[in-house]
Amino acid sequence: MELRVSKLFILCCLAAVAVVTAGGQVTDAAKTANSFNSITRAEVEMLVANAAESNPKILEMLAEDPELKRKQIVQIRQLLALASQAQKEGMSADPTNRQELENIRAEILAVNYDKMLNKGKPAMPAFGYITTAQVAKYWSETGHEAEFAKFLDAKIKLLGAEMPDRKITAEEREQARDVFAKTQVYLAEYESKLKSGTIAKVAAANADLVVKMQQAQFLYRLLSEKLTERTNVTDAEIKAYFAAHPEIDPNRKRAAAQRILERAKAGEDFAALANEFSEDPGNIAENGAKSGGSYKDVPVGRMLASFESAALALQAGQVAPELVETEHGYHVIKLERKLGKKRASDEATYDVRHILISTKVENPDDPSGSSVPAGEFVRSKLSSEKETALIAKYVLENNVQVPDDFTVPAPAAKPPVRNR
Repeated sequence: MELRVSKLFILCCLAAVAVVTAGGQVTDAAKTANSFNSITRAEVEMLVANAAESNPKILEMLAEDPELKRKQIVQIRQLLALASQAQKEGMSADPTNRQELENIRAEILAVNYDKMLNKGKPAMPAFGYITTAQVAKYWSETGHEAEFAKFLDAKIKLLGAEMPDRKITAEEREQARDVFAKTQVYLAEYESKLKSGTIAKVAAANADLVVKMQQAQFLYRLLSEKLTERTNVTDAEIKAYFAAHPEIDPNRKRAAAQRILERAKAGEDFAALANEFSEDPGNIAENGAKSGGSYKDVPVGRMLASFESAALALQAGQVAPELVETEHGYHVIKLERKLGKKRASDEATYDVRHILISTKVENPDDPSGSSVPAGEFVRSKLSSEKETALIAKYVLENNVQVPDDFTVPAPAAKPPVRNR
């Protein structure tokens, strides 16, 4: 199951930072496990600034919508809680996952360094300014082929987990090998300059923050794949919910529909029963008039198969002896006219009346206001509640520290429009 935690609005905007699907080894110091349980207010504001570089409108949206700001804080807290829990459960220690965490760091730092180093130069693809001589020199050095093999093995394992039938072609392998080398060339340059102090501290801190958040997203995805059982809803829990909320219990709805069916079979006016009890929106016209559950000139195939099968099994004037259940609820059906043509040129149709006792429930969390089957609604609701409680537990147990608010910088002033 995938958790309902939304993709982070801010982090989605950062995705463009790590556009290169390559990576590699890191220094011993960098191999120290990242801590994902805290982020400062300054760091949150740095994320906002990063996002605004690619989409300046973000600043206006956050400034005008306090609720949107609040959601960013909530989502960052959830992300860090799940990443921290994944780390606690040993997922970051798995050799494949550890390699991918290292890959993420290498990719982001190399791409950021590429942008920093070549800023102001004519636009080129990522790593476009690295020469073939630099790549050849990298491969001439001892140990890099083994590093690439380790990198590629991790990528293939992760890809196989998502797409088991996916195979890496020889061309893709060579492309990965080329990008891997270029990533390592720039990563080495970056780390050398970082060590010598020629990389600005703010730039280094920004890059480290992006690495941390991208690694957190990777760990979040790993944990979310493992949480099905932890948020699973049992049939007994659904039954208990219906017992506490009998107004939406499908069994009670069935009993009510059965009573109506018995009255219809006993000869009561079917149209009057439909107008009194049917919950079919199609029974009410725009002017509010009710149609007695009547559907005329229904072509074959328009109605749900189980409904149509039950209707066409009847003789004109007969009421179906049993309730018909569909995704909409329970139907009491009466055939008014058997399938046939009124004129030779007509399509074969039939007339039918029905009474619907709906088992659907409006989902207050669905902005579209659509209704869903009661069982599906309850399962989703209880699962969501379990998920919320579980995330809150992870936040508490991992001592996740996230600021309650942050400052949104003012958007850059637009240049004045000159009159021609």
